[in-house]
Amino acid sequence: MTNDENIVLMKADLDQIDLVADLFDKYRVFYEQPSNVEEGKKFIRERMENQQSVIFLAIEKQEISVRPLGFVQLYPSFSSVNLAKILILNDLYVDQSARRSGVAKSLMQKAKEHALETGAKELTLETASDNHKAQHLYELIGYEKDEEHFYYNLLLN
Repeated sequence: MTNDENIVLMKADLDQIDLVADLFDKYRVFYEQPSNVEEGKKFIRERMENQQSVIFLAIEKQEISVRPLGFVQLYPSFSSVNLAKILILNDLYVDQSARRSGVAKSLMQKAKEHALETGAKELTLETASDNHKAQHLYELIGYEKDEEHFYYNLLLN
């Protein structure tokens, strides 16, 4: 957890869409997508309005403003085999200026708390095979690498 008392974690709503959109754009650029803040904002707005995801936002309170530090986005899903609700931790991003400060760990803890509060039986995620820093964090806080399954994707566009 972060020790800075000026850092606040909150469930984002439409009032924070601009704060989330900037971080979301940086996240997408990290994964080699072209920058497009407006399309990202539209995407985030649709997820929020349709209650298709939950976003937790880390902000730093400053004298007259707030600075977005990071976010985590969760999508609901289900496991037919386990007859249970699961959450997919689809997106985690911390601004370069806030890395190694505990923000990512705090966001991951918030995601876990939300999963427990909403009755999910599993919190699952994936990351790029070369994202070793993220993998280290996930394993440090208790996630286990799935060695039994292969994942396949069919790109439709």
